[in-house]
Amino acid sequence: MKITRRLALGLAGGIAALATGLGGALAGEMPAPFDNPGEVKIALVRYLSTGDFFQAYLSGVEAQAAALGVDLRVFDSRQDAALQADMVDQAIALGVDGIIIQHGLTESMQDAAQRALDAGIKVVAFDVNVENDAIPQIEQSDRDLARLALEQAIKDNGEAFKAGYVYVPGIAPLDRRDETWRLFKEKYPGIDEVAVFGTLDNPIANSVANQARSVLQAHPDITVMFAPYDEFAKGVKIAVDEAGLNTQIDIYSADISTADISAMREPDSAWAATAATNPAVVGEVSVRSLAMLLAGEDPGHNVIIPPTLITQAMLNDLDISNMEELSAKLPQFAHADVSVPDWMPLPPR
Repeated sequence: MKITRRLALGLAGGIAALATGLGGALAGEMPAPFDNPGEVKIALVRYLSTGDFFQAYLSGVEAQAAALGVDLRVFDSRQDAALQADMVDQAIALGVDGIIIQHGLTESMQDAAQRALDAGIKVVAFDVNVENDAIPQIEQSDRDLARLALEQAIKDNGEAFKAGYVYVPGIAPLDRRDETWRLFKEKYPGIDEVAVFGTLDNPIANSVANQARSVLQAHPDITVMFAPYDEFAKGVKIAVDEAGLNTQIDIYSADISTADISAMREPDSAWAATAATNPAVVGEVSVRSLAMLLAGEDPGHNVIIPPTLITQAMLNDLDISNMEELSAKLPQFAHADVSVPDWMPLPPR
């Protein structure tokens, strides 16, 4: 076949077009509705917002929303269950395409979440059980968080000790962590739970510290405090330090922040270990899971982010002083390969 200049140009153009098409497919083209930047609106409706964890979670939500080019609206109920339900209705009235419900009470969020679904809005829930099969549940694998911390407590203190336990029922992640605590007490009958206390009154750490002071006065023989939320652990540490018991009590918790790392690395700190996911990563996964729903994809009903055990010794040995260094020196903490379809743009690292 004779190759004319016209045919050669045509072949070259066809190859270029094919290469462009393949490149676009390999890079992952944005599906509807994300192919129109700025057109998608989502809302984050928060129940809890006090503390470093929730600030980092919000930063992750904002970063992933920016990477997707969506319009994010944030509603903060400050632990007012009725107001949180009203805020879901406000988001519905704004005509958002999707809603992330962050924490809350089942009895107040269940109907509110259903109203959003009835309005044609996609919904995901983080750390609140809305008891709805149509709504993916974003979880930190709370049972694993508790398990990792408690396994370290057993390793450090043996199978028999007197323990104080910080717990507030009715909050989904705390209830899941409580299931693991009860299983550990069954497995290790030498664990003597001598006190249970806890509050979510703001400021949480100071309110828990007030309770912990009374507990330590009544039970000076406590050697382990299980406080499976870092604001709880901060409060317990305040009371332990004030009582001069920091070398006699070990604190085990869940969640992590730069402030927590600093507290764990203080000389003779009672805060021995925590199990955590990166809260910013959890925020990113929440947005990505919602985006998958909006694109007609299924992230799964239980979207679970695996946790990492972080001990005081590890922080000292690796000389980790903040969250950035934690992510750099523990890569498994920096990113969760969860809800990441090929087309999904990620925040800059």
